[in-house]
Amino acid sequence: MKLPTLMLSLQYARPEAADTQAGLNLAAHRAALPRHLVRRWLRHALECPAELTVRIVGTDEARVLNRDYRGKDYATNVLTFDYAAEPVVQADLVLCAPVLEREAAEQGKTLQQHYAHLLVHGCLHAQGWEHETSAADAEAMEARETQILAGLGFSDPYRGTAAG
Repeated sequence: MKLPTLMLSLQYARPEAADTQAGLNLAAHRAALPRHLVRRWLRHALECPAELTVRIVGTDEARVLNRDYRGKDYATNVLTFDYAAEPVVQADLVLCAPVLEREAAEQGKTLQQHYAHLLVHGCLHAQGWEHETSAADAEAMEARETQILAGLGFSDPYRGTAAG
């Protein structure tokens, strides 16, 4: 199977003072996200060619974006800003490093496993998948995420720890 083409920009925001003081190790996040793996994970989640920017940010930037664009005043794990779905998916995926680190620890996953899941999740959002619209949509999206991640060597992200 030929995977869709992907133009990828992988960006890291400067560490925010509060996150650094709280013990955020940005080097661990960079190590968990080698460009070749990020490309692989995203291409497996794509159904057509894409131009994606992946930006790893701190708590303050994630909170401002979530507040300004979703009306929710807290830092969330991943935000998807989708601009076009056809003929080329164009989107920005913004992932909050401190939130991902905390969630990975709480869920007994490695940082890399959690990043893989949330990159796939955000990529599906960029292609029109939704989980907040209905229980059926949530079930379909979770099933698709699980299928993609299994193809990448990860176990079900919704059922315990991942192996990949």
